Amino acid sequence: MKNLIVASTSTVHGSSYLEYILPTLTDFFKEASTILFIPYARASGKPYDEYTAIARKAFAKIDKKVIGIHEFDNPKEAVQQAEAIFTGGGNTFELVNQLYQNDIIPDLIATIENGTPYLGTSAGSNICGVTMMNTNDMPIVYPPSFKTLGLIPFNINAHYLDPNPDSTHMGETREMRIKEFHVFNETPVLGLREGSWLEVKEDSIMLRGNHSARLFQQNKEAIELEKETKIHQYFK
Repeated sequence: MKNLIVASTSTVHGSSYLEYILPTLTDFFKEASTILFIPYARASGKPYDEYTAIARKAFAKIDKKVIGIHEFDNPKEAVQQAEAIFTGGGNTFELVNQLYQNDIIPDLIATIENGTPYLGTSAGSNICGVTMMNTNDMPIVYPPSFKTLGLIPFNINAHYLDPNPDSTHMGETREMRIKEFHVFNETPVLGLREGSWLEVKEDSIMLRGNHSARLFQQNKEAIELEKETKIHQYFK
């Protein structure tokens, strides 16, 4: 049975890494002693070890051990044998590129569908959708495909921002860019605001956290979904 937390971000303003969601993760990862961390979205030139250390420090607060996937000789076996999995944020293009280069997308899908708990934040959430095409990141690399895990029947736009009426910025809003996507693509898109997440249990998808989310569908008006909404009802 699928068991996922798909979070917009790892860090909300004024708090430390994962602090806002740690109470939820305490219960979510209660059966796991060790979490496999996938740091592939890190494209800043800093090593994976440094990124893994950040995750390790956060999870130590709830008595969980963290091991980076890069510490294993065989990343496929690491995924297959994981008690729990966390994919952090960064650049979604680089994350997806590395998932394909290491040939672990089929293993991730199979492992998660078999019930291994999965946490994604930002880029790690973007890959839970049908494709990664609604990321906000720059295409610094060209992955073999934009197709991702398909664990939920829509795409994620993490860090969704509403238009600021006081801004003098004349470029596209996030909503305008998603509507441009829907000129050519049918896949629905969920704009997930900071501090909110999806709780996915098999076919049930619940919106959790402090904020509403915005659902975009081709040739339809966007829908504002209040927190605690059963999002799966829109995809029956």
